[in-house]
Amino acid sequence: MHDENATPTPDGTTPDATAEGTTGDGHSRRAVLRTAGIAGAGLGLGTFAGGTAHADAPAAAAAAPDTAKAPARKGATMIGVPFERRSTVRVGIIGLGNRGGSMIDLFLAIPGVRVVALCDPVKEKTAAAAKKVTAAGQPAPATYTKGEHDYENLCKRQDIDFVYVATPWDFHFDMAKSAMLNGKHVGVECPIALRLDELWELVDLSERTRKHCMQLENCCYGKNEMRVLRMAHAGKFGDLLHAAGAYNHDLRGLMFDPDYYEGPWRRLWHTRLRGDLYPNHGFGPTANYMDVNRGDRVTHISSFGTPALGLAEYRKEHMPAGDPSWKETYIESDRTISLVQTAKGRVIRLEHDVSTPHPYSRINSLGGTRGVFEDYPERIYIEPDHTNDEWGDFGKYAAEFDHWLWKEHSNPPGGHGGMDYIMIFRLMQTMQLGLVPDFDVYDAATWTAPVPLSHLSIKAKGAPQAIPDFTRGLWKKARPGVDSEKPKA
Repeated sequence: MHDENATPTPDGTTPDATAEGTTGDGHSRRAVLRTAGIAGAGLGLGTFAGGTAHADAPAAAAAAPDTAKAPARKGATMIGVPFERRSTVRVGIIGLGNRGGSMIDLFLAIPGVRVVALCDPVKEKTAAAAKKVTAAGQPAPATYTKGEHDYENLCKRQDIDFVYVATPWDFHFDMAKSAMLNGKHVGVECPIALRLDELWELVDLSERTRKHCMQLENCCYGKNEMRVLRMAHAGKFGDLLHAAGAYNHDLRGLMFDPDYYEGPWRRLWHTRLRGDLYPNHGFGPTANYMDVNRGDRVTHISSFGTPALGLAEYRKEHMPAGDPSWKETYIESDRTISLVQTAKGRVIRLEHDVSTPHPYSRINSLGGTRGVFEDYPERIYIEPDHTNDEWGDFGKYAAEFDHWLWKEHSNPPGGHGGMDYIMIFRLMQTMQLGLVPDFDVYDAATWTAPVPLSHLSIKAKGAPQAIPDFTRGLWKKARPGVDSEKPKA
């Protein structure tokens, strides 16, 4: 198993790679088998979206008016529920490619965290990760390498508090479900699931089992994102009006590299859906700016997609005749643009493009009645600080508005500019101190809902799709989130 978040970073850190057993043609055997199962069964988008599948895309379905209708609650809300306080957090890790294999370093770097179990069918990866644990002075971890479902045995252990999932997207839902059913809190890399019915099931399971299920969205902990969030909460942008976020990242070469995305698993998603496959990096931070699920909520999404040309063109120029990729038909829009409406009338723009040449950008923009911030490159214009239509220096706001986490950890270890470490440190801190987590299963479901809904909207020529209220009405109450207060203990 390997990381689904395996992407090179603009700050020059080592990109996350993949590693697992392969078939003779270079494809991951497990990815091929999993893909065959999904293609045969369909993605089940219609379970809560209604409609029937289109012949040109097995995963497609037409939207129904009751897309956002919430099923009856099966347990008490998880909003405001703290972790059980514990001096030591015992962690099990599923997936030990470069993402899981590098994130383990961050877990081991935090005092009071013990890695007790590891799982990956690639024994060499598991052994390498186990050596890191013992090198850090911890006892040798238990290892689970016996096939695709051995993670279930890890989840059944009685000495694990938190399960971290860093595997291909196809496995996320099943692994999160197994962790909660076995009494574990769970954190999953993006996206947490790929179907609306799966998102609802994770919400219900979290409420029923009383275990937190979190989308580990590292971009919410980016230094710029946290500074903008605190400025927004301080009123520097006035009344908020609009925001934008994206995952615009040229992955063409990586998606055709069998040594990077081991097997074709990520590329094959481009044969299944037309919409935004990876909204979380842009949606998570912008949803935080707007206090989504904490005083506002997203209600509808309208998505538009370009033709799917980029991957086929790249394949024609770079892949030899007879390569397995020539059997694939790509339908994923090269660029998806979505507009998300909130209950307060605000607008969030989301973009996704991994199939055409362009510099990396998450856009990361926020605008209000007093001004605007735009990232890539960072620049700001707010009244009364700036005049004459000239952008200001965003760095001048660091001393006053940088989050306390970044002030305490000014040079954090790890990749993605340090936000991976900030995220893991804060998560482990909330577990050790028995605090409410910065985000919860309702945020996870909301940030991932654009995956199926953007596809449905594009199929319906941009028709708005209702976004479910996963909080079942509790979004109206303001509550803390990523913009946290520094703990006193």
